[in-house]
Amino acid sequence: MPGKKHNWSRRAFLRAAGLGSIIAPIDRLAESSNEPAAMPTRPFGRTGVRVPILGFGGSLDLDQLMLRQAAKWGATYWDTASSYMGGNSENRIGKYVGKYPEDRKKLFIVTKSHAWTLDGLTKDLDRSLERMKIDYVDLFFIHSVRSINELNSKIKTWSEKTIAGGKIRFFGFSTHSNMAECMLGAAKLGWIDGIMMSYNFRLMHSDQMKRAVDACARAGIGLTAMKSQGGGSVRTSSETELELAGRFLQKGFTDAQAKLKAVWENPNIASICVEMPNMTILMSNVAAAMNRTSLSSHDKKLLHKYAQETRSDYCAGCTDLCESATDTTAPIGDVMRYLMYSRSYGDHHRAAQCFNRIPQRIRVQMASLDYTTAEQRCPQKMAIGKLMRQAVKELEKKA
Repeated sequence: MPGKKHNWSRRAFLRAAGLGSIIAPIDRLAESSNEPAAMPTRPFGRTGVRVPILGFGGSLDLDQLMLRQAAKWGATYWDTASSYMGGNSENRIGKYVGKYPEDRKKLFIVTKSHAWTLDGLTKDLDRSLERMKIDYVDLFFIHSVRSINELNSKIKTWSEKTIAGGKIRFFGFSTHSNMAECMLGAAKLGWIDGIMMSYNFRLMHSDQMKRAVDACARAGIGLTAMKSQGGGSVRTSSETELELAGRFLQKGFTDAQAKLKAVWENPNIASICVEMPNMTILMSNVAAAMNRTSLSSHDKKLLHKYAQETRSDYCAGCTDLCESATDTTAPIGDVMRYLMYSRSYGDHHRAAQCFNRIPQRIRVQMASLDYTTAEQRCPQKMAIGKLMRQAVKELEKKA
């Protein structure tokens, strides 16, 4: 019952979590793994296309068996980028399409480009098509937009001509920084088909994000959530965290599954793009998508309370506030994301690679900058200076 005090000890929780990471619905999926699953779908904005509510993120190693199983279970929204794994992510999709060409029609393939010139966009797109052995991309994103002003009339013309030429069906952008502002701006443009943005139980409650999602829905823009776990697993270091994780396990799903369900509660989110590095996580996420049990009002309140209590551990991506407070071009938001890759995802290699792409001159300055004003502006009350110094030490050492 809501408000009932939990009776989970930390030892009992850890024992249950270890044994219960694969729950009953997943076992049933495994038994019927050769049968196509009725994955729920939602409209993708005004495009007229329906997409599965669970998407397969391709920034990690794409095992062919995983792709095959994802397709069988209906997780057919596949997200990649020209830069992922140095191009090998797209190559692996190409290998799959070459082996199972009949699956192409049911796949919704998304790729992205970091290029900011028209020639660069064209070259990236052509290379992506060649790698993936396909004639068109369902959705093409400009990657990591930080301001809607980056999308000018030349890019609009390029997208329209490329769509008319049949190489892409729809066009949009992804964003990790200043997400709500970018989304609100996109809703006014009239030519953006889709947006992928960080969106989770931590970010979804802000008034600005609510307005942004609503504005995009009214404008007919399809929305894909990423970074849906809000910084990783519950760590059970406080009573609220312990109650949260224990409550979900008692109800039959993990805290990771509950966080996906929290995002799906918003019908304006068409799909969640999730990195799934192994079959256990794929099965768990598919089970969550197939399970129709909704979170209770108390579940939602508990997640919100947890988000508030741990907000200083999570960068909300409002980088205009903190980065404008320093005298250099230190990419605070990017560094916080790289720390999340390392600490929350356990992907130290990827974090170090990304970090060391920052120009050396800026990396050298990072540890000695005064972040006092940035910390004062941070709505999350993050210890920005301490975290930046830790990033320099941890990520350069692992490079």
